[in-house]
Amino acid sequence: MEERFSPRNHQRRGIYLLPNLFTTGALFAGFYAITLAFNQNFEWAAISIFIAMILDGLDGRVARLTHTESAFGGEYDSMADLISFGAAPALMVYIWYLSGMGKIGWVVAFVHTAGAALRLARFNTQIDTADKRYFQGLPSPAAAAILAGFVWFVESHGFAASQTLRSVTLGLTLLTGLLMVSNFRYHSFKNIDFRGRVPFMRAIVVMLAFAAVFINPPLVLFTLFTGYAISGPVLTLKRLSQVRHERKV
Repeated sequence: MEERFSPRNHQRRGIYLLPNLFTTGALFAGFYAITLAFNQNFEWAAISIFIAMILDGLDGRVARLTHTESAFGGEYDSMADLISFGAAPALMVYIWYLSGMGKIGWVVAFVHTAGAALRLARFNTQIDTADKRYFQGLPSPAAAAILAGFVWFVESHGFAASQTLRSVTLGLTLLTGLLMVSNFRYHSFKNIDFRGRVPFMRAIVVMLAFAAVFINPPLVLFTLFTGYAISGPVLTLKRLSQVRHERKV
C-alpha cells in the first residue's frame, strides 16, 4: 500500500543498506540454488546454500556492530531464511532424488519447507522472551546444511543412485523438518565472546577445525551439522534428567 503524505511523514523512513545487502545476498544465493537444482547442477546448488548461510550469519553481526538493527531487517531476514533454508534445500532434494518416489517425495519435501516456516514464525514471536543461550528447535540454517552437506558429499564422490540413497534422503529431509518444530533445545553460541581473549589451546583447536573442513568440506560439514542436530535431543534429555534428580533430592 502506498504511504499517504502528511507533515509527520514528510521525512520518509529509509532502511539500513549495509546489513540488508548481506540479507539480499543470502536470498540471492538461496534462489540461485533453486535454479541450479532445476538445471541438474546439484553440487553447486548445495554450495550456494552454504554461501547463503555465511551471508545470513554476517547480516545480524554487521547490524549489531554498526548499530543498524531494525524491525524491517528482522522481518526481511526471516523471509530470506524461508527461501534459502526452507524452500531451496527442499526443492533441491526433491528434484535430486525424492521426485522418483511419487507423492511421498513431495510431501516430505513440503514437511521440511513447512517446518522452516513454522520454526521462523515461532522464533519471531518468542524473540523477546526466549533464553538467548538456546534455540527451541533445530535452527533452519543448520537443517538446510544437513541436506546441502549430504547432497554435496554424494555428488562430489560420484555415488550411484540407489533405493538406499533415496531412503536416506527421504529420512534426512523428514527428520530435519520435524526437528525444526520440535521442543529440543540447541546451543545458540550467542554467549561466545569473539572479541575477548581465549586460551592458546582453543585457538589451536579452531585452526585444526578449519584445516579439517578444507580437507573434505562436504563430509566434514555434513558430519558437523548432523552432530549439532543430535545434540538437541541429548541436551534436552540431560536437562530433564537433572530436573528429575533435583526433584528427588
